[in-house]
Amino acid sequence: MQPTQSPFPATRFRRLRQSPAIRALVSQTLLTPSDFIWPVFVRDGEGVVEPIASMPGVNRLSVDKVVEAAREAHALGIPAICLFPYTDPAKKTKDCAEAWNPDNLSNTATRAIKDAGIDIAVMTDVALDPYNIDGHDGFVEDGYVVNDRTVEALVKQALSQAAAGADIIGPSDMMDGRIGALRKALESHGHQNVCLLSYAAKYASAFYGPFRDAVGASGALKGDKKTYQQDPGNSDEAMRLIARDLAEGADMVMVKPGMPYLDICRRAKDMFGAPTFAYQVSGEYAMLAGAAERGWVDGDKVMLESLVAFKRAGCDGVLTYFAPAAARLLNG
Repeated sequence: MQPTQSPFPATRFRRLRQSPAIRALVSQTLLTPSDFIWPVFVRDGEGVVEPIASMPGVNRLSVDKVVEAAREAHALGIPAICLFPYTDPAKKTKDCAEAWNPDNLSNTATRAIKDAGIDIAVMTDVALDPYNIDGHDGFVEDGYVVNDRTVEALVKQALSQAAAGADIIGPSDMMDGRIGALRKALESHGHQNVCLLSYAAKYASAFYGPFRDAVGASGALKGDKKTYQQDPGNSDEAMRLIARDLAEGADMVMVKPGMPYLDICRRAKDMFGAPTFAYQVSGEYAMLAGAAERGWVDGDKVMLESLVAFKRAGCDGVLTYFAPAAARLLNG
């Protein structure tokens, strides 16, 4: 008897999808808790867990609660936590001096995590907007955010963070020349091992809205940030920015926002091969978490799918507010 001739070609792609075991064997993208940096908002007080209305499930935490969060992150296998301060409006000034106060919220929280002996990397944010009465990442003069004077302030801010024990410093300001200035200052002050994770391709995006609520910058901001953050329509410029920051001493680079800019992540990884991160920003988080809260999507599934997308696009890791929830699922 002659064998029955199949009308299909010899290659059947569905063979490799037929069971969880076989799908696991051929999966190209592996997501683990070690891929995450968890952004956490710090506020003053003690024992404070303050919900953020525009970010369901995310809270502002007092320093003692931040230490608890760092301990939880370590237990879940998350390697790094990133601190963002909610500064008392009374401490926001034109000169932004609170940014380099050794005892500001960010530095106090960093020292508290280190003093607790938690084996987790602490990342801090370098920009003036949490401390600036004008709400901008730099000094405003005659309605314009000035570059070089701002860079001088960012250096002071970064040095205070390094002295407090920060492992990774994340310049998010988008001023020209700040990576070179920060690297030179860190080297000359004995902080050679502090890493710079540059927000190299940070776009002028509407997806940052809930974050500005979280750090108390929404009401203060006058105008927009388009003179220093990147035009969302440009991709070649992002490559030039990344090349410059790597040449100036950045150890790692970041694309921000994340999901709307996966093409930039892929181009960056393919072109430079440097450690590349994306920030799944507050607006992205709020869309997914808000839809899940209303039952419009399966929250766990869309969360993990969104995070896999970053890895598939070439990212080595992602800053995400979903970090602890995703880690729990991945740990089974």
